[in-house]
Amino acid sequence: MEPDRADDRTAPAELDRRRFLTLASALGLAAGAAPSLLAQEEKKATITREALADAESLTGLQLTETERSLMLNGLEDLKKAYATLREVEIDNSVPPAFHFDPTLPGSAPPAAPRAPFAWTPSIDRVRLPAAPPANLEDLAFLPVSQIASLLAAGKVKSVDLTKMYLARLRRFDPLLHAVINYTEERALEAAERADREIAAGKIRGPLHGVPWGAKDLLAARGAPTTWGSVLYKDQVLDYDATVVERLEAAGAVLVAKLGVGELAWGDVWFRAMTRNPWKPEQGSSGSSAGSAAAVTAGLVGFTLGTETLGSIVSPSTRCGATGLRPTFGRVSRHGAMALAWTMDKIGTLCRSVEDCAAVFHAIYGPDGQDETVIDAPFRWNPGLDVRRLRVGYLKSAFDEKPPEGLQEWRANDLAALEVVRGLGIELVPIALPTLPFQALRIILTAESAATFDQVTRDGKDDLMVRQVEQAWPNVFRQGQTIPAVAYIQANRVRTLLKREMAKLMSTVDVYIAPSFSDNLLLTNLTGNPAVVLPNGFRKDGTPTSLTFTGKLFGEAELLAFAKAYQDKTGFHLKHPDLKEGTTPPYPPPAPA
Repeated sequence: MEPDRADDRTAPAELDRRRFLTLASALGLAAGAAPSLLAQEEKKATITREALADAESLTGLQLTETERSLMLNGLEDLKKAYATLREVEIDNSVPPAFHFDPTLPGSAPPAAPRAPFAWTPSIDRVRLPAAPPANLEDLAFLPVSQIASLLAAGKVKSVDLTKMYLARLRRFDPLLHAVINYTEERALEAAERADREIAAGKIRGPLHGVPWGAKDLLAARGAPTTWGSVLYKDQVLDYDATVVERLEAAGAVLVAKLGVGELAWGDVWFRAMTRNPWKPEQGSSGSSAGSAAAVTAGLVGFTLGTETLGSIVSPSTRCGATGLRPTFGRVSRHGAMALAWTMDKIGTLCRSVEDCAAVFHAIYGPDGQDETVIDAPFRWNPGLDVRRLRVGYLKSAFDEKPPEGLQEWRANDLAALEVVRGLGIELVPIALPTLPFQALRIILTAESAATFDQVTRDGKDDLMVRQVEQAWPNVFRQGQTIPAVAYIQANRVRTLLKREMAKLMSTVDVYIAPSFSDNLLLTNLTGNPAVVLPNGFRKDGTPTSLTFTGKLFGEAELLAFAKAYQDKTGFHLKHPDLKEGTTPPYPPPAPA
């Protein structure tokens, strides 16, 4: 479109004024060459050249006075456009008109029918007890695989298990602050239904009758969905998130909505800080704080969590859970609070790798609601010969000297490599792409600031619990300053990162990395799946973890490899010795 033709709808006087300024700029005239006209332009704008000069420091631009003057009226138009957009009420559930695809063109896996799930044959399930134990709490820490076998064999009733877990939740929650709301009525109805169906031989699958807990970012009818925030503590969404719906269809029994750091950051929610079952004076980390604490404390059979940047990996590490963060686009986020549309993922936090596989099997796949979900197969094969896998390790991260205080952790990491070698696997050293992916954090900052734009503009962010530099209220405000150009450029670099990651993953099937290395951010940006699991304990009794990363949509091989390691080590079988008691809702002030 020609410039003059595009301006046909503009008044002639306005055209003359714009053309003069454009000509002045083209001729390289200094600001003083047309002082009267520049001054007139400035009077028409509420944005001044001085304010624009200050704003340049955020963008790295260096403009002349003439260039600033030329921009002022256009910036006023942009301000009006922003104000007009803010008049449109946009629910958290409304996605942008674009979405992130972790695959490169032509590399998406073919769709395939859902394969049935079968537990690994195990002596633990062959030798089921002749009768339920006198104290059902003896079953509290069992992996789902064994609980499911007891239920299917009629050795235990789902109603009894549900009541046992509800009682444990109530007994230990004053210590752990893991529960935001109970779903007892719904749970007992589901448990009674499961018992009737199982007795009639109508077993829905491996999770039938198993009690579980949902991170309170997930909508569940009959209970508030608070997102952990004082701003939404009375919010009721009268529908189920897709993952909740699918687990109900699988016969699982939802017993509680579990603690989530406010709007998915940290372990502090609107009433309390969720605690680490191994060390209750310590927070459980976040933001899947309640999910990790509840499953490792034996308060539920399994849990769901979410991750945008570490919210499954971090609390799993702190609490000793086994967590699966699936490939981006594997699990529908319909009914889950949106934080960053191109990074949010729903995953599992369990007591074993195989439990993660069973829960993932129930929730993965398209639902027609979340357009990011890709229809890709998942075929669980726990008998996979892992010696056939190409396994790498992030050499630089294991070679570097650990920071002060993390020597025990590094020792456990290095010992884990030896365990893997003992499985008959030759480890291949790898290195991560060298692109400056740390700078891509602005993608999360910009998207989250947009998601909760109205909270910032209404001043409601001042009501949130945590008011420190590293908390959402401050980061949402910072996000308001990110230029659209920088956000788009960051996503273009992200495309380059996807390409580099594809090259790396063409050389290995799985690789091993310390849980809190650069790998955490990088793989949350590229969408690669990860399993985090305990790999030992420190002298103070708290667990450490290791992370295994897989190919896009390679959960089957990734989980099989993680299971082989877990079966060899058994760290997941150890559980905290909980004592009844209470902890303050919030941590006491740090000593001066």
